[in-house]
Amino acid sequence: MFEGLSTRFSEVFGSLRKKGRITESDIDSTCVELRTALLEADVALSVVDSFIARVREKSLTALVDIRQSTNQSQEIYGIINQELIAILGGAARRIRFSKNPPTVIMLAGLQGSGKTTLAGKLARFLKDDGNTPLLVAADLQRPNAVTQLSVLADSVKVPIFAPEPGNGVGDPVRVAKDAIRFAQEKLHNIVIIDTAGRLGVDAELMKQASDIRDAVSPDEILFVVDAMIGQDAVRTAQSFADGVGFDAVVLTKLDGDAKGGAALSIAEITGKPILFTSTGEKLSDFDYFYPDRMASRILGMGDIQTLAEQAKKALDGDSAKRLEEKFATGEDFTLEDFLEQLQAMKKMGSMTKLLGMLPGANNAAMKKQIDSLDDKELVRTQAIVQSMTPEERRNPKVLNGSRRSRIARGSGRTVTEVNSLVDRFSAAQKVMKQMRGGGGLPPGVSLPPGVSLPAGMGLPAAPVRAKNSGAPKKKSKSGNPARRAAEEGRS
Repeated sequence: MFEGLSTRFSEVFGSLRKKGRITESDIDSTCVELRTALLEADVALSVVDSFIARVREKSLTALVDIRQSTNQSQEIYGIINQELIAILGGAARRIRFSKNPPTVIMLAGLQGSGKTTLAGKLARFLKDDGNTPLLVAADLQRPNAVTQLSVLADSVKVPIFAPEPGNGVGDPVRVAKDAIRFAQEKLHNIVIIDTAGRLGVDAELMKQASDIRDAVSPDEILFVVDAMIGQDAVRTAQSFADGVGFDAVVLTKLDGDAKGGAALSIAEITGKPILFTSTGEKLSDFDYFYPDRMASRILGMGDIQTLAEQAKKALDGDSAKRLEEKFATGEDFTLEDFLEQLQAMKKMGSMTKLLGMLPGANNAAMKKQIDSLDDKELVRTQAIVQSMTPEERRNPKVLNGSRRSRIARGSGRTVTEVNSLVDRFSAAQKVMKQMRGGGGLPPGVSLPPGVSLPAGMGLPAAPVRAKNSGAPKKKSKSGNPARRAAEEGRS
């Protein structure tokens, strides 16, 4: 979503780095470029003006100290990063749990914002964190809303309270009140109430939301916003804040191709923090919102923390420990280990999305490489490995022509693809052995640009001869054939 804005920011910082010594004029021109970039990203004018004013004021105030720095552009970058975090809400917030369970979370938003799907994602997220959530179908207006929530509840294995069929039948206020009693009886510590979506500022449905709020006194009212609708999201959120009120915002469809102005405007204008974000269609594409991480991604510095957390979730501790022990003891990395890694990577999601979290992912060269990636390649590779027998995975050397032909047929791939996978895996094994011995990379194998080996795994140092070791110094041979023959005769 922030791809265009991130590219523009990179261009601004690139020109600033070329300045060397920063002047007041440089700060002014940088602020003008930043203002243009933010307005093009559909950020609210009031937010842009206040952001630029704070950046300019702080940069000019610190200009004397900035000029004493060896990297003056980096100091300006730090100020911009701080202010960007501020307009995104500052510190990350968490759900406020009730002292007396159940904690009641009420969801509200426009129709089409992805509210019902988000209810399922939130239930799954809280369940994975050790809670016992209950979904409540209080959206009795939209056709099949109750059915949709029931399907989601079944898929995430979370119970649902749905006494009414919906489709215009039933009293949502009574459903919400009865759900609280049901949760107390069944010992659910969280209740998630899905309410009817609004078509713009609908007075009747706004009154219904107020009645549900007054009936159940929710601990959290979360306003669900489609991040792709731009400034309309901000205006709707402001209207809902005035009519009903809410405690935090949830941004959906953050993986879309819109400009992202809503995400950068809504927290500043409403004064309410962004609590969660939904970044994909899968029920697992959901997490807390981190202003500092989002600012880092917008500024082209990636999001290594989120990437590391996703990797930790995908690869269980026992697997990671076993692979680490294998590497330390010198045991060969097998295709079975490789298959385990592939399955973990699939759990982490799209490779394009993951690589987009790396620093510099928005520069033209790296972006072109990321865009050329085919996420289905993991599936094809996994199919080839799964078509092998356990013996073949543990010892690829037994893979003769007939075996490779059988694997190709079983995986639906070609023999050439099977050969390519086996060759690349053998090369990777050699690299790991060489690195384990501290010998660096084998001849003809190079790492991608910007990637370096860990400490202790570089190329071996040249042998150093001890002083006065007494070892005879070997004489060099002459390049002249006659002289060399004479020297060999004397020896």
